[in-house]
Amino acid sequence: MEKREDLRSILPYLGVVVEGSSLQWPSPVIEPLKAISRGPDHSGIQSGELLFLAISDLRHSLSLSSQRLSASASHGYALFFDELLSTAESTKWFAEVLPALANLLLLLPSLLEFHYRNADALIDGVQTGLRILNSQQSGIVFLSQELIGALLTCSFFCLFPTSNRDAKHLPMINFDHLFSCLYETKDEKMENKIKCIIHYFERICSHMPTGLVSFERKVLPLEDVALCVTYPKADSWSKSATPLCHFEVHRSGLIEDQSKEALEVDFANRYLGGGALRRGCVQEEIRFMINPELIAGMLFLPSMADNEAIEVVGPERFSNYTGYASSFRFAGDYVDKRDVDFIGRRKTKIIAIDALCGMRMRQYRLEYLLREINKAFCGFFDQSKCQQYLRLFKGDGPCGAQLDQGIQGSDSISRSNLSLQEAPYVSVGTNEGIYGAEQIGNSEEKGGPSLEHQYDVGVVTGNWGCGAFGGDPEIKTTIQWLAASQALRPFISYHTFGVEALKTLDE
Repeated sequence: MEKREDLRSILPYLGVVVEGSSLQWPSPVIEPLKAISRGPDHSGIQSGELLFLAISDLRHSLSLSSQRLSASASHGYALFFDELLSTAESTKWFAEVLPALANLLLLLPSLLEFHYRNADALIDGVQTGLRILNSQQSGIVFLSQELIGALLTCSFFCLFPTSNRDAKHLPMINFDHLFSCLYETKDEKMENKIKCIIHYFERICSHMPTGLVSFERKVLPLEDVALCVTYPKADSWSKSATPLCHFEVHRSGLIEDQSKEALEVDFANRYLGGGALRRGCVQEEIRFMINPELIAGMLFLPSMADNEAIEVVGPERFSNYTGYASSFRFAGDYVDKRDVDFIGRRKTKIIAIDALCGMRMRQYRLEYLLREINKAFCGFFDQSKCQQYLRLFKGDGPCGAQLDQGIQGSDSISRSNLSLQEAPYVSVGTNEGIYGAEQIGNSEEKGGPSLEHQYDVGVVTGNWGCGAFGGDPEIKTTIQWLAASQALRPFISYHTFGVEALKTLDE
């Protein structure tokens, strides 16, 4: 176990240790967790104040005391569990949910061992084990929903070491700032963000989901790499002959409520999750509250560079909500009825792409337009279509000036010609394109399901990079449409969210 490179990369950021050939909690942690798992009669924990004292003791046992938590965290735990929850809710939490979470923490080492034993066999020839997915290194991690539950329980108990996270450009992962912000602001939106996460814990403690979630770092290499989609230059975009895909406008509704199988755009911060575990409560942060499994990616995904995006497939939605920003409110349970793929992931595909912020008039300069369109293209491209990109676009990467000789003679180039004339690879519903025909063939030989081409997977988006980021809505709309078209996506479904500048978008 200790010889695994993937485990070695993440081990300094976990609370567990390697003992011999196995993973374990340090021995001083085990008995306190067992006491909590037996309920309040054994642990004595019946309030948020006592819960935080127990968290502090656990952190001391892990030698984390020197890594200080947010100053007001203790007051935040006490405020939420002792004042904001009803007596009945608080009693149920400490009698049923907290013991179940302690049991889940005790299982974490064995869940990790099971994960690593199976990681090498999940997809032939593809590394899928939990590890730091460093910048400029494309890769994918598959986690079971149960393992994610245990990792997020670590976040709730603030048991992740944090001393080296800044050096690795990793976002925060413990929940101390979340509870601290609740106390410092006394803000209803903070209370309701925490209610979403508490509801998630209640759900998994009553019935643990059994699926998988995958997290992929997508990279457009800056230099030419064989059989790889590279970072397009401005000349490639200006000479592109790719037809525009279908564009549909929605003046009402939300990205997460769309019914088609599509890439759902997360208007991301370059640090995945943005202010999800602080005071943030706009599009990205709300998505992380209603689909809390997304938070697990914050453990091992450093910040995104200009030529990178993050794709998450399979996160389950647990909560309904109303409002936005200061008006955000938890609105009860949500039962996610999305279909699952043959690997066991829900067919929810979320693309995190970070727009430039505060650019004002500079956003119209060529260098920044190029950055934004390539950022969107990185999120939207499908590596399983790489050979098509390379066949269709010669010269400067995937978007070169010349079309493949086989289709150059036509005056009218149809999207069906572009995307379906040659289709040697099919997408398998992984974070698309991680593996191609050879691995799919192996799956089918082993009795796996026959997989269909995924050319119907379009893009559902909205005012990416606008609002607080200050982007021009019309420019950002055009950029996303061009990027989706160049990525050979069949459609882009655009939610205007009532922005005045886009009121005539569909005319």
